[in-house]
Amino acid sequence: MNTVTLSIASREDVTQRALAAFGGERQGAHISFVSVELLWQTLTRKRWELLKSMTSEGAMTIREAARRVGRDVKAVHGDVQTLLNAGILDRTADGRVVFPYDAVHVDFTLTKAA
Repeated sequence: MNTVTLSIASREDVTQRALAAFGGERQGAHISFVSVELLWQTLTRKRWELLKSMTSEGAMTIREAARRVGRDVKAVHGDVQTLLNAGILDRTADGRVVFPYDAVHVDFTLTKAA
């Protein structure tokens, strides 16, 4: 199964993971956010629904993605742009969009505020 891990990570954490990968240590697919607030700002409920509808489905047009979630094409287009900018979706050579994973794992720890 091709799983992506969404996490909260500092620049140092990301650098350490990259260095470990360069050293031959398998890291798997990761998309990191600097804060939990940014993760939730980026991955709204409607964007989660969009990702769910695209999981394991291959490349599709934005119009097809909108049809799958029963939403307006223009609104889905805006969500797709946000997800592309965040590195969560990819665009194919023919202009389609793809969420190239079979599963999503979200990994962060909530602690007491300082």
